[in-house]
Amino acid sequence: MRILLTGGAGFIASHLAERLLRDGHSLVIVDDFNDFYDPKLKRESIEVLRRAGKFDLVEGDIRNSSLVDSLFANRKFDQVVHLAARAGVRPSIKDPQLYVDTNVTGTLNLLEAARRARAPKFVLGSTSSVYGVNSKVPFSEDDAILHSISPYAATKLCAEQLCHNYHHLYGMEVVIPRFFTVYGPRQRPEMAIHKFTQAVFRGEPIERYGDGSMRRDFTYVSDIVDGVHAAMQRNFQFEIFNLGDSNTVELKYLIGLIEKAVGKKAKIKQLPEQPGDVPITYANIDKARRLLGYEPKVKIEEGIERFVRWYKGRRAKE
Repeated sequence: MRILLTGGAGFIASHLAERLLRDGHSLVIVDDFNDFYDPKLKRESIEVLRRAGKFDLVEGDIRNSSLVDSLFANRKFDQVVHLAARAGVRPSIKDPQLYVDTNVTGTLNLLEAARRARAPKFVLGSTSSVYGVNSKVPFSEDDAILHSISPYAATKLCAEQLCHNYHHLYGMEVVIPRFFTVYGPRQRPEMAIHKFTQAVFRGEPIERYGDGSMRRDFTYVSDIVDGVHAAMQRNFQFEIFNLGDSNTVELKYLIGLIEKAVGKKAKIKQLPEQPGDVPITYANIDKARRLLGYEPKVKIEEGIERFVRWYKGRRAKE
């Protein structure tokens, strides 16, 4: 297949790109290498991909409609896999306009270009954050989403709605995987598992918000890639899929696993709960099991060990 992958130097997308390249697909990656976190980490991911296969890299911003149009000018794509986004709840509260510009306008630019180019399939990476404060657990794709609580969640929900518009109006095939707290090698450094691991290694305090009872459905990145890959291989009209481990892990237990893997005790700096944080994420994955054959394989205990091994290896090279 000929695939346009946005955000391909980022965490999840680079793992997907590695899989697609090893499968022999033709790949164009677009990424703006912004400074949300050290662009050096994204450059390292690109070097990993260069060892997996040949691809075209376009450095640019999806907010630029002219650049997006140019991606389609001389190429015919079978699928657009849109994983570029401004991510994170707390940063979105500080700069909501940036999140609207990237996650909403950027998505619209891609949808318009894909429509004009008659690209047959559009895959949008979304997030469990759209469920917000949901008293019904586990979260299901057909739940009414009425209480998102951060600009990040609101922009991703808006992007989902735009995709549905383009399916309804123009017959575009659309698949939307909602990711649940993804972790693994190359994870963004501001995310909890990466940040906590680094703090324990350095003997620095972990900033723990709330009493440690917050629960997350942590999902290893290879399981997410399996789910997205399966969605790319099958034909749908418009479908949304939860991709999670379907198992909740308490924050206190997570920190204990990191302590064990690192071999050092964590120092805890207790802080109040943060605006925008939800108390629990928990995926009902019955639909993904039924229609995608999705079955997460890496449990949190093994996943943390894998992540810490990767972190140690990268640290040894610095």
